[in-house]
Amino acid sequence: MSEWTSHKLADLIDIKHGFAFKGEYFGEDPDGPILVTPGNFAIGGGFKEGKPKSYTGPIPEGFTLSEGDLVVTMTDLSKAADTLGYAGVIPGGKKYLHNQRIGKVAILKPGLVEKGFLHYALRTDTYRSHVVGGATGTTVKHTSPTRIGQYALSLPPVAEQQAIAAVLRALDDKITVNERIAATVNELAGALFQGCFERSPRLITDVASITMGQSPPGETYNERGDGLPFYQGTRDFGMRYPRHRVWCTAVTRYAYENDVLVSVRAPVGEINVAAEECGIGRGVAAVRSVQYPHVLLHALSSDRSVWRPYEAEGTVFGSINKKQFSQLELSWPSEQSIDGLESQLKALDDRLRQATEESRTLATLRDTLLPQLMSGRLRVKYAEKIVEDHT
Repeated sequence: MSEWTSHKLADLIDIKHGFAFKGEYFGEDPDGPILVTPGNFAIGGGFKEGKPKSYTGPIPEGFTLSEGDLVVTMTDLSKAADTLGYAGVIPGGKKYLHNQRIGKVAILKPGLVEKGFLHYALRTDTYRSHVVGGATGTTVKHTSPTRIGQYALSLPPVAEQQAIAAVLRALDDKITVNERIAATVNELAGALFQGCFERSPRLITDVASITMGQSPPGETYNERGDGLPFYQGTRDFGMRYPRHRVWCTAVTRYAYENDVLVSVRAPVGEINVAAEECGIGRGVAAVRSVQYPHVLLHALSSDRSVWRPYEAEGTVFGSINKKQFSQLELSWPSEQSIDGLESQLKALDDRLRQATEESRTLATLRDTLLPQLMSGRLRVKYAEKIVEDHT
């Protein structure tokens, strides 16, 4: 094994704070300049598109990000601080802005540390424990360049750093391809549903059943995999399927494979699909159509306007109760067209699920290899063979 040396991050990098862009210019235009926020970071690190927060106001000099820039989160709105401090790399194709709460990383000693290696080093559990362990705040968690700079990073020679980063990047690149496939298929399915002109308003309870979630006692939750996967809200929602994070041994309300999972508390109307039998907490409802689950999914997700009346319900946060939910009207296909539409949507949704499941397998492999490569416990040549077998 080559010689590894330990260095404080403060000796290797500089972190620049972002700019406090004015909220009056915020929008949701996916083609406009996009403000990078903590929501653009995946749990475990890595950049994700997420919902765009665009900006139409004046842009100060020096706060536009470039493709390949390495950035880190400085704030996380969740109590668990799932993305706090993690790193991501700015992709190409859009104009991204260096927003507040985001740190832009500049490497001070490029001959000692390689940017790709650093990117993955800032996605390890040991780094996360360091940052979250020193975070400030209760509801909103914060870290600082000073806290990040105190982390001690072990470095092999630059050539080995590059090889390690290349192995992990190969997995991430394949995941990105699958995500693009999934996004494209989702757009095609949405366009197919919208192109079905033989539709009319139908009360949701005429075409589906609704199960409102219920939260069992907190001591029945775990992260060990005991019981059923459990979803309390949108925290674990993905583009189509939620990720496994929490399980419950005393589920009281269930969702089943292909049920549409709908958030009933802010943000109201966010949608995912159950990939298997699971438990649902009070922030989620399961909507089921045994005969037309794929039509139901796209009927619920095709028109965001049905949820707007409930986004401001409640004293602080938006919500929708079962009575209100039951009164929703969906744009539902005619009897003459629905069977054919269900079949076509199922074929597209099956392709999306295939790409999603493959990405999850690759992500699990990456997360398994990451700490071993970063600690030197696994040699690069063995990791390369493992990755080759999976890509």
